[in-house]
Amino acid sequence: MNNIQRPPTEVYHGTTTVGLIYKQGVVLATDTRVTSGHLFIAHKSGKKIYQIDDQLAMTIAGVVADAQNIVDNLRYQSGIYKLENRSPLPVKSAARMASNTFFSARLFPLIADVLMGGFDTSGPSIFNIDFFGTLTEEKCVSTGSGSPVAYGVLETGYSDGMDLQAATTLAAKAVTVAMKRNAGTGDSFNIAVIDKDGYRELSDTEKNESLGNSSRR
Repeated sequence: MNNIQRPPTEVYHGTTTVGLIYKQGVVLATDTRVTSGHLFIAHKSGKKIYQIDDQLAMTIAGVVADAQNIVDNLRYQSGIYKLENRSPLPVKSAARMASNTFFSARLFPLIADVLMGGFDTSGPSIFNIDFFGTLTEEKCVSTGSGSPVAYGVLETGYSDGMDLQAATTLAAKAVTVAMKRNAGTGDSFNIAVIDKDGYRELSDTEKNESLGNSSRR
């Protein structure tokens, strides 16, 4: 009996994510560290920003497998919606779908917290959905283990009507400060921008410029 192979028990966790609305769109930012167990570093370049549609994306924090279940489901649902309606899935509708999925699994919960951000006919918007399915619309938000640190930066620096440069600088600063203060957050960071022209991820050069801007403040 002692020789029976037991399934692996490692559960991978994603950590700090940030979302904010600027004048013309949405900025999403995350670190790249993925932990397992008691802050064992499982990966140093984990992806936590996922494009759902041309102008829709989400971040994940929590148990990676549970969060990716939401990502896969939303990609499927957004594709079906576009085929049937010949228009992209609205951001709020995508957030409501994610909320319903979490709520339906509440007895055996999906342990994740996601940010849904995008641009549609109503303009830019961000929604936070927790593992009970609670849905809130936000202008500036952070999730994950480093969020208390990130909020200290965001609440000091955020203002309505920020331009893109200021928004990416603030997002980069919030995540990198969390990387210095939270053991589950670290290694590197990614930033994505969503506006009327669609979704794009910042290059390494653009991310370094954001860090340079934040360091000069």
